[in-house]
Amino acid sequence: MPKAPILIDLKFSGRAAIVQALGQHFHDRPVVDLADGNNAGRDLSDCRYAVLWNPDDDLFERARNLDILFSGGAGVDRVLELEGLPDVPLVRFVDPSLTRRMSEYVVLQCLYHARRMPDYARQQTETHWQQLPPAEAGDFTVGIMGLGELGQDAARKLKVMGFDVIGWSRSKKQIEGVDCFDAEGLDAFLARTDILVGLLPLTAGTTGIFNRALFEKLSRSGPLGAPVFINAGRGGSQVEADIVTALDSGVLGGVSLDVFASEPLPPASPLWSHERALVTPHIASDTDVRALFAHVARQIARFEAGEPLQHVVDRTAGY
Repeated sequence: MPKAPILIDLKFSGRAAIVQALGQHFHDRPVVDLADGNNAGRDLSDCRYAVLWNPDDDLFERARNLDILFSGGAGVDRVLELEGLPDVPLVRFVDPSLTRRMSEYVVLQCLYHARRMPDYARQQTETHWQQLPPAEAGDFTVGIMGLGELGQDAARKLKVMGFDVIGWSRSKKQIEGVDCFDAEGLDAFLARTDILVGLLPLTAGTTGIFNRALFEKLSRSGPLGAPVFINAGRGGSQVEADIVTALDSGVLGGVSLDVFASEPLPPASPLWSHERALVTPHIASDTDVRALFAHVARQIARFEAGEPLQHVVDRTAGY
């Protein structure tokens, strides 16, 4: 019996990578790639699986018989907001390649600030030679907000580098060598944090959580004299006007931001030119489509063998 088609609707910038990856996966079933003009107007009622990132508005009207939805990225908030979202399992993208890249980004940014690279970059533009007071990883407490797959791996990698690491999540986690706090312990967590790392999913409870009031509760006793904020989670979790104000007033000593409320970051944003801000274009853990399709193939194989799916989103929790 022929296997049901898989629907691909991925609005990624790297179209060539998607085409190449499709040539390596799903050879056992038809693939309906909506970016292929030959599929314009195609009847999608036979598709049972869909891999999505910013799909067409009418997708669920055309594909009415889906059994599983697969998010094309680690976050699922955009998928959960889609009009007409069917009541079927939504599977998050969880893969070692995605996790490794996120941890690399977090470690890189923590070291970037801990070793005062923003100050040395500014000195370079001024042709100013001055050695600043030294500090090393062990002099800093890094607080990670969000202890899912990505946050836990980042915590372990930061520990290897010598940082003191603490963590916060809505419900308390257990991570060897890491003091963990739950919702009620947020203020105690912030008071110990010199470098704050945001890896939270975007939910009603985390929207705008990184704001002026929260930044003012961070430790000011670290080697840099002011705390640092790194966000590689979701742009909607931060209040960008508050970040700018906190940088200008010294409440924050520096930021590294990979996600924004509006992407691309508008040219008029003062974050582009702020001397204390590093801006990256949502690349901390961008999706490797080869790994994504391998993940999807594994989950479909489990489903068709009668085994439970992995990494299914709890729609009530939002992740």
